[in-house]
Amino acid sequence: MIVDAPGAEPRLGRVVPGPRTPGTTLVAVAAAPLNPLDLVIASGTFHSARHEDPYVPGSECVGVVIDSDRYAPGSWVYGECHASPVTPGTFAAQVLIADENLLPLPEGLDPVTAAAVGNSGTAAFMPLIEVAGLRAGETVMVLGATGAVGQLAVQVARRHGAGRVIGVARGSAALERLFTLGADAVVELRADESAEDLAARLTEASGPVDVVLDGVYGTPLEAALRVCAPRARVVNIGNPAGATAQVPAGLLRGKQLTLSGFAGLHTPLRDKRAALTWLWTVLAAGELRVPVHTLPLAELPSAWKAQSASPHAKYVVLPGDAHSSGPGPSRSEYTSVTHTSAPPRSVPSPGRPDSAADDLGAGGQGA
Repeated sequence: MIVDAPGAEPRLGRVVPGPRTPGTTLVAVAAAPLNPLDLVIASGTFHSARHEDPYVPGSECVGVVIDSDRYAPGSWVYGECHASPVTPGTFAAQVLIADENLLPLPEGLDPVTAAAVGNSGTAAFMPLIEVAGLRAGETVMVLGATGAVGQLAVQVARRHGAGRVIGVARGSAALERLFTLGADAVVELRADESAEDLAARLTEASGPVDVVLDGVYGTPLEAALRVCAPRARVVNIGNPAGATAQVPAGLLRGKQLTLSGFAGLHTPLRDKRAALTWLWTVLAAGELRVPVHTLPLAELPSAWKAQSASPHAKYVVLPGDAHSSGPGPSRSEYTSVTHTSAPPRSVPSPGRPDSAADDLGAGGQGA
């Protein structure tokens, strides 16, 4: 899948693989999640990356090792990729990933759900547990609670002993489902509501809040700051509600608030290992609910459009063909997952680069 220029929609094409170099691993992609980050980078509006030339998007995947100096061929790995015109991303049949950006996938773990909680799970776990230092009994508010990250954040907070968990987002039906994930109260965002009016409704639902995971910014954050308890910790992870927010100096100092930002893109995979280990352990035990919709690579453009509307589930692309060239891990069917198409149950195909016309030259490193 190729994005030709900032703002262009992705299209099917071909990338000629470059040679694997020392320190990299060639991976046959089995499952590649679609993240809001992928869309923002492709739009050309992201604060840290803009690509003028065609490139293959995709920031993470689970797959099977084809060739590596560090990992055994046929082994399953989770990998992160900083996609660019010179480093093709994970929406492809094959991808070259730096060894330091790979982790072995625990044996028996479903590759699709493991991929689904990678970027989203760490964006929920690390701000709450490692940055904010959530303590048992504290009240947690999740802004943007019905998205993939928000749903996981509700569960992470509950499983780490939060006294109360409040979910804030749009969509009454999606908000109601948060109660099944551990939310104690929900608040629906309203269009054009002032920070003062929203703060009044938040106070009624939550009381003083100790930790805020903010996935929206803008007016909802301004309102949440008003209901924070003294010495509350606020961590921002996104800004779909606006690029700016007013933070009154008196409120900040008077309550002695801590405001932080978390960006998974700028966090090395080695620093995410503890979070991923926790997420994968709970997932393997069937105690983490992740709504997942799978689709073949050819249908990515339609999912791309759906993702821009902030769906209440995780899209996971299955680029490879199912082949019996080697054993795969156990594909346990978790009741919390909705597969719209069957994921491959064995090592995916290395791909057939002659199946489409050339689009990117040999400088590309993924297929």
